[in-house]
Amino acid sequence: MKNALSSALREILTTLNYPETKIVVQLPKNPNHGDFATNLALQLGGQLGKSPRDIAQILADKLKSDYPNLVDSTDIAGPGFINISINKNAIVSQLLSVLTLNKEYGKSNFGKGKTAQVEFVSANPTGPLTVGHGRGAILGDVISSILEWNGYEVEREYYYNNAGRQMHRLGESVKSRYLELLGENTEFPEEGYEGEYIIEIAQSLLDKNGDSLIDTADNKVFKEAAESNIFLNIKKTLARIGLKFDTFFNENSLYDSGAIDEVVKTLRQKNLIYEKEGATWFKATEAGRDQDRVIIKSSGEPTYRLPDIAYHQNKFNRGYDLMVDVLGADHMDAYPDVLAAVEQLGCDSKKVNVIIHQFVTLTEDGEPVKMSTRKANYITLDELIDEVGQDVVRYFFIMRGINTHLNFDMALAKDESDENPVFYLQYAHARLCNILKHAEGQGHNFKKNTDLSPLSLDSEIQLVKFLLEFPNVIEKAKDNLEPQTIATYLQSLAGMFHKYYAKERVVTDDKVKTSARLILVKALQIVLANGLSLLGIQAPERM
Repeated sequence: MKNALSSALREILTTLNYPETKIVVQLPKNPNHGDFATNLALQLGGQLGKSPRDIAQILADKLKSDYPNLVDSTDIAGPGFINISINKNAIVSQLLSVLTLNKEYGKSNFGKGKTAQVEFVSANPTGPLTVGHGRGAILGDVISSILEWNGYEVEREYYYNNAGRQMHRLGESVKSRYLELLGENTEFPEEGYEGEYIIEIAQSLLDKNGDSLIDTADNKVFKEAAESNIFLNIKKTLARIGLKFDTFFNENSLYDSGAIDEVVKTLRQKNLIYEKEGATWFKATEAGRDQDRVIIKSSGEPTYRLPDIAYHQNKFNRGYDLMVDVLGADHMDAYPDVLAAVEQLGCDSKKVNVIIHQFVTLTEDGEPVKMSTRKANYITLDELIDEVGQDVVRYFFIMRGINTHLNFDMALAKDESDENPVFYLQYAHARLCNILKHAEGQGHNFKKNTDLSPLSLDSEIQLVKFLLEFPNVIEKAKDNLEPQTIATYLQSLAGMFHKYYAKERVVTDDKVKTSARLILVKALQIVLANGLSLLGIQAPERM
């Protein structure tokens, strides 16, 4: 309806020879003020040198006279706002387009012909994925799906650091455990990686190589074995929550290709780096940051900022129209420096959207959850999936705003009642499917020429209007890169349906009314199924 109204207003502007103006049609804050509102007259007032209220009256009269099948009534409010009430038949008639589009309903061509790259998870291969990694994983996957629904060709990418001190320490940790298994007296490295997974990797090396590695001078073979083993398990974990990546990009490739050296060379040529106390500094202050940053330590080891700069330059070289980085809160301080440096290298940093998600705390009855783990001193994502299932994990990770700390309520997550939002949504979809199946068993079939005028109850009109907002919700989620927008909408839609169904029978002795209500039920089922699919959550037909 919003699009139909916008088109009508655009045609009226042409008819009246008014200047082309961006048309904004919104839902009014107060539902008593109509179905939609526009400030178009206020926008035109200055351009035409006329009173906005006079312009509003002209526009309102043209809407009523030229589009009687669309507009029921109008009202001029304040300095020139137009409140518009849509013809009820026009509203319910839109249900047929939902049925026609079916699985395509809610999609747009906004990003057609454009490419987007979404980088997410990006956990280093030093241990199993944690609950914190899980939130970033689901957010990144759903953001990717939202962009795809809006026409973008999306590349999902996992970037990981497999160079530097962390990986060296990982190799040392595995080597130490390998020697211990052989009965050798060895000192475990300071700040080494603990957990049974390190012992398991060491044991696999022992099983394969025996004691032939006992005199190995460096830890390369141990590091490579650990990286391979851990990454294999990371991929298995991601597959459990429906994640599949198009590209895995590793830090080592930036060193091997000379990209790191090239960044340093270019920054030096631009007089944007200097030496101080044996370290190499980036002049971040000249790029608008509050202080300069070390990019190479006095030891010669690069800080995380340097390979991240090179990595983002590589992204730009690949020619994406849009790039999205989904990062944890620990990147809050570093990423602005990275984007500032990339900008100095000649790239348009505005193409990069950085999404910072906050931490996750598992709670039960208000207390932090202590789950047993054989891996290390943290709760793995696998353990969480085992406890509550894939669908719950996915939904809970995106149902709150990205910028808010997430308290993951385990008791609620395991609850199989209406209190559990996932159960509530899936039950609504299953109930809709059951109604349709029951109706089919009684001989009711869908017809394109179904009379929808029996859908006249206020609860039905409001339900239809809210159902038709689905494409706008997807658009908003795209504009703001906020998956929780969709989750919140689906909860509200399911709530409206449950409330309606508690009062009204769908299949009745009145065949005309039954047919109309079945169209409404089918449209609801389509929207719920599409929304759940977008979130990567199952839409069961029975529960």
